[in-house]
Amino acid sequence: MKSIATLGSHCSLQVLKGAKDEGLKTLLVCEKKRERLYKRFPFIDDLIMVDSFKEVLEQRCQSFLEQNNAVLIPHGTLIAQMSSDEIESIRTPVFGNKWILRWESDREMKERLMREAGLPMPEPVAEPGKIERLSIVKRHGAAGGKGYFMVASEDDYNIKRDQLISEGIISKDETLYIQEYVAGVLAYLTFFYSPLKGELEFYGVDQRHESDIEGLSRIPAEQQLKSSRVPSFNVIGNSPLVLRESLLDEVYAMGEKFVDAAKRIVAPGMNGPFCIEGVYDENAKFTSFEFSARIVAGSNIYMDGSPYYSLLFDETMSMGKRIAREIRLASESNQMDKITT
Repeated sequence: MKSIATLGSHCSLQVLKGAKDEGLKTLLVCEKKRERLYKRFPFIDDLIMVDSFKEVLEQRCQSFLEQNNAVLIPHGTLIAQMSSDEIESIRTPVFGNKWILRWESDREMKERLMREAGLPMPEPVAEPGKIERLSIVKRHGAAGGKGYFMVASEDDYNIKRDQLISEGIISKDETLYIQEYVAGVLAYLTFFYSPLKGELEFYGVDQRHESDIEGLSRIPAEQQLKSSRVPSFNVIGNSPLVLRESLLDEVYAMGEKFVDAAKRIVAPGMNGPFCIEGVYDENAKFTSFEFSARIVAGSNIYMDGSPYYSLLFDETMSMGKRIAREIRLASESNQMDKITT
């Protein structure tokens, strides 16, 4: 019997609950400081206690996962805490395409894949001296929005960057990515591509709540102007969103183009869950500024199933359960090589 393993963070609860619902054994790589939290949940069969998540690379953890016939489910914490080289060195089978996680972590590679897919994108800004309009400065990797900041000029960039360095939020030698800011309704579009069926499924939409940029809307402009604080885009939580039905055809088209582009340039392609992240403007035109090549935390709001998955499945289906079902079906049909790397 297959086991499902993941790191104790981000979306591990829905991943392991979904695995248990599918009759699979569940393993959690758990930092000691979070043991008390995860012991509350009876669907977790075994905790692998570590001081740091990087210990999953060590022989002790790798051997335990191998003995339990485990498949590792990657999520944002894996990308945030390990380099691409470290992720690619993991011997445990990883669900999806572990090679594409490098493309998610590197801004230039990310931009290349999105352009290959023909996704509408904001223009990148090559350097601070070329900032001509409102732009957003981002860090590489899965930083969860922490350390992002908005700028309108090179001077604005230098002042805010220096302040964040002095506060220890970003490092002095950190490479930052600048992108024109696009205003609109935030929409994070989550999909699942099944290589077993050769089909794309649209899972759902969420919005992310970021602190303390959202709190500024409750502060009068007079007080905002007196503050020198650089607002944070740190993601605190998520809420559900349902799109106008007339937008769905374009949503599926974008997802399919992304899957096709990934197959062409980063084999074996975009297998499993992924998210195209962007905004809708006043004309309902979508502009994508990011993608995540694995399960995203926004799927946590749909642990009992999303509105769109209720159209595809006659049962509750979280993304965690959908992943587990793909693994169970692949295992039963001897096709694990199609869904893991």
